[in-house]
Amino acid sequence: MHDWKSSQLSEDYLEGVRGGIPLAETQIEVIIRIIRSWLPEVNTFLDMGCGDGVLGRQLLIQWPRASGIFMDFSEPMINSAKEKCAEYKEKCNIILQDYSKADWIGSIKTKIPLDVVISGYSIHHQEDAIKYRIYEDVFKILRPGGIFLNLEHVASPNPSIEKLFDEMFVDGLYAYHKRSGGNESRKNIAKKFYTREDKVLNKLTLVENQVEWLRQIGFVNTDCFFKLFELALFGGQKPA
Repeated sequence: MHDWKSSQLSEDYLEGVRGGIPLAETQIEVIIRIIRSWLPEVNTFLDMGCGDGVLGRQLLIQWPRASGIFMDFSEPMINSAKEKCAEYKEKCNIILQDYSKADWIGSIKTKIPLDVVISGYSIHHQEDAIKYRIYEDVFKILRPGGIFLNLEHVASPNPSIEKLFDEMFVDGLYAYHKRSGGNESRKNIAKKFYTREDKVLNKLTLVENQVEWLRQIGFVNTDCFFKLFELALFGGQKPA
C-alpha cells in the first residue's frame, strides 16, 4: 500500500501533478471571492491537509494580518510547507497532525475558534464516515460566522463523466509537462495517470452528498460553488 507519508509520492504530486490541475487559478479566485464577501476580515485560519501550503499562502497574501495553522499528516508535505512558507514564518503554525484521528482538535485547542477552515484535495482519502466526522469537527472549531471551504476531488455520477474528467486531466498534465520543458508523449503521460500508485488511496464521494452532510451538521449558505467534472469546491458557513 502506498501512502502520502512517502517522500516519493509527495514529490511526484507536488512537482508533477498539481501543476496540471485544470483551472487551478480560477478555483483559488472563487475561494477568495467567497471569503471576502462573507467575512471581509480574516484573522485566523486552518489549512487542513495543507501539502506545501498553497491555499494557506493565498490567504496570507490576501489578509496580511492573519495567522494560519498549516496541518498535514505527511512529514514530506510538512517539510515542503515550511520551505514554501518561510517568508511568512512569523504568521504560520505548521503542525504534523492527522485530522482523521478522533483527538486531532487537541493539537490546536489554544488556537480555536477559527475564522476560516480550508482544505485542498485532501479529505477525499477518507472513508465516508470519517469525512462526516471531520466536517462535524470543522463545525465545532469555527467561530460563529466562520467559513469552511473544501476544494476536492469528488466522484463522478457515471463512467461517461468519469471518462471526460480523466481525458481532461491527462490533457492538463500533458500541457503542464510541456510548459515545464518535458518531452514525454501524451500517451506516456496518460499511461502514468491511469496506472498511478496513489489511485488506490482515493475514496471519492458525490459532491451533492457531501453538501447535504454539511446542511445536516448545521452549516448554512451551503453549496457547490465550482465544479468541473470531478473537481469541486463546496462548503458553507457556521451560523452567526
